[in-house]
Amino acid sequence: MLNKVIKTAEEAGKRILEFYETEVEVINKEDDSPLTKADLAAHHIIIDALKEIDPDVHVISEESGIPEYSERKNWDRFWLVDPLDGTKEFIKKNGEFTVNIALIENGKPVLGVVYVPVFDVVYYAEKSIGSFKKEGEEQAVKLETDSFEAPGKARIVVSRSHGDDTTAKKLQKIGIEVSEEVPSGSSIKFCLVAEGKVDLYPRLGPTMEWDTAAADAVYRYSTSADNEEKYSPLTYNKESFKNPYFLLGLNEYVDANKL
Repeated sequence: MLNKVIKTAEEAGKRILEFYETEVEVINKEDDSPLTKADLAAHHIIIDALKEIDPDVHVISEESGIPEYSERKNWDRFWLVDPLDGTKEFIKKNGEFTVNIALIENGKPVLGVVYVPVFDVVYYAEKSIGSFKKEGEEQAVKLETDSFEAPGKARIVVSRSHGDDTTAKKLQKIGIEVSEEVPSGSSIKFCLVAEGKVDLYPRLGPTMEWDTAAADAVYRYSTSADNEEKYSPLTYNKESFKNPYFLLGLNEYVDANKL
C-alpha cells in the first residue's frame, strides 16, 4: 500500500507542476487562505486514488472540508490529506511546497508521504519500517536521528512565510539557546528535523491537522531504535482540527502555548 500512496503523491505533484510553470491564479477561501487550481487538481487525483487503494476508509482533505465531530469521533482509521501544503510558497515560486498524505490510526499517523515536486524528493514513513528519504532516481536513505535534549544549543527551523522574531527569546525560558535559524516552507520543516539538518521545529503559530500529519509520521519513525518511535506532541482527529502550538524534536512534552 505504501508504494501506491507514494506513486499517488508523485502523480499529484506532477500535476501541480503543470500549473506551477504558468501564471498562478489565486482565490481566497473563507478563512482568507489562498487557493489555486493546482490545490484542487491534486485533491481530486489523491481522493480518487485513495478510494481505489483503500475503499472502505474515510478520507479528509483540506479541500473537502471537515465532517462534524459527532460523525468522525469514533473513526479509528482514516486518511488525512493536504494536496498542496505551502500554497504561499507555490505562489512565490520558491519550490518549498509539498503533497501530503497520511494514514491516521487511533489518533496518530502510522503512515506518511511527503512529496516535494520541484526537487523530486519524497519523504515517506511507516510505523513498521521507519522513515526514508528518496531523491529522484537515487536509492532511498533511511532516516535515523536522535531527539534533542534540553538544555543546550539548538539549530531551529523557522517558517519562511510566518516568521516570528521572538521565538529565540521564548526558547531561552526552557534552557534552549538558538545557534542557527534555518528558514523553510510547508511540511518540509518536519522533514529537516527528521533527517537531522536541524534540531527543533518550534511552531508558535496556527496549523491544522492536515498540515502536519504526513510529515509528523516521517519525524516519529526517524529513529534507529527497533519498534520505537520519537515523541511527538501532536494528536489527530480532535474535536477541533486546529493544532496547539508545539515544539517538535524534543524527547519530552513542553507546553509551547505557555512560552
